[in-house]
Amino acid sequence: MFYTEPRITLLARPQFFEPAHLPVNFLGESTDGEKLAEFAGRLCYMSQKNPASRSTGDYLENIKRQGHGSVLEHASYSVLLEGVSRSLTHELVRHRAGFAYSQLSQRYVDESEANFVVPPAIIGDAALEADWKKQVEEAQRSYVRLVEQLMERYSWVADKIHRRKMSREAARGVLPNSTETKIVVTANARAWRTMLELRSSEGAEFEIRRCAVAVLRLFQRETPAFFSDFEIYTADDRAEAARISYHKV
Repeated sequence: MFYTEPRITLLARPQFFEPAHLPVNFLGESTDGEKLAEFAGRLCYMSQKNPASRSTGDYLENIKRQGHGSVLEHASYSVLLEGVSRSLTHELVRHRAGFAYSQLSQRYVDESEANFVVPPAIIGDAALEADWKKQVEEAQRSYVRLVEQLMERYSWVADKIHRRKMSREAARGVLPNSTETKIVVTANARAWRTMLELRSSEGAEFEIRRCAVAVLRLFQRETPAFFSDFEIYTADDRAEAARISYHKV
């Protein structure tokens, strides 16, 4: 299978339990994650009565405008990314603060029927796509041959599972960066905002930029108050990008 866009699934969101002895006068529609951030912010000043009569959305807009992003760290979201390349995840995992990752292991998982991610830059060019597919398919055939040969070479290893692991960890070296992978990513809202600001910008690499825009769309539906200041647009290079109003929240 050849992926031309990522598949993104929301796995987990915050669940907020309001303490009965510190009720907040929440106004307007909001998600549990947004209420949690507002509760945390109001606790700092004991303003649970909401004297300014702000909706949760307005409250968080003011938080972002003033750069008080620490309260956003209480709300964490987990997503499953599929149809992304190992080239993309090499860049993604550079975002450390506030993030957690669990990625498919090429050492344990058989890649003889691996999927691949078509680089966005060649999509739509039949000649380039054909040449690229020829090369990745040959790399996969090389992987299969190497695994078979290494299984024979390590025939003296009694534990078959360990023998397969030894064979696959060596053979994976011929697989290209375009090999599709799956990764669970968890981060708090503040960390997500920082990553999405950087990776959805025009200067970002095309594939991770496309993925960042898709994740941003998911979050704008899931928790709009945290990501309302992002704007998705079509850049001069004809690909989608996003820009943000409040930096370094």
